Amino acid sequence: KQERPPADKRKVQEPKKAEGVARPAPASSNRDPSPQRRALQVRSKRLMKELREVQKMTDGFMTVELAGDNLFEWHVKVWQVDQDSPLWKDMMEMGLEYILVGLSFPENFPFAPPFLRVLEPAVENGFVLDGGAVCLELLTPRGWSSAYTVEAVMRQFAASLVKGQGRISRKNGKLKKTFTRKEAEATFKNLVKTHEKYGWVTPPTMDG
Repeated sequence: KQERPPADKRKVQEPKKAEGVARPAPASSNRDPSPQRRALQVRSKRLMKELREVQKMTDGFMTVELAGDNLFEWHVKVWQVDQDSPLWKDMMEMGLEYILVGLSFPENFPFAPPFLRVLEPAVENGFVLDGGAVCLELLTPRGWSSAYTVEAVMRQFAASLVKGQGRISRKNGKLKKTFTRKEAEATFKNLVKTHEKYGWVTPPTMDG
């Protein structure tokens, strides 16, 4: 019988890969966050840390609630101001347990300051301006430092209320209506422009 030729045991060569064809980027590069996402992560991480620190406070100075479960919008209740101040006496007379403050944290926080405004009650003087805006240098881009904590900001705010002789605004013996954010933002914008021009020496026409 005619014998079959031995089978070719050589491995079949794989076709060569085409040269010049772009290869997909490594998977790790796809996980690199964009600048916007990176900023969001930094802001969120810092605010979660700040929130935990406030929750650990035991002196009853302040408490925080998220506005609509938004991590970047805080409602801060300041329960304590100097008990020898006229402001504290006003609060006791009118049955007010706290001063409610709104804090809004911008996209580039903590490298830019939060926007702070008094929500209620309406406060006169105490470096509180129209709309509840607050005249504090540390709340401006020039005066801000990323090292400032929320607690430090709020304690400075409480001290400024007393230093500026803040009083609860009354109208016919009743509480005045609360402030609006639009009014506060416009006032603060003008305040920053004024202090950029004159510095932080109070010009004759401003209260801040």
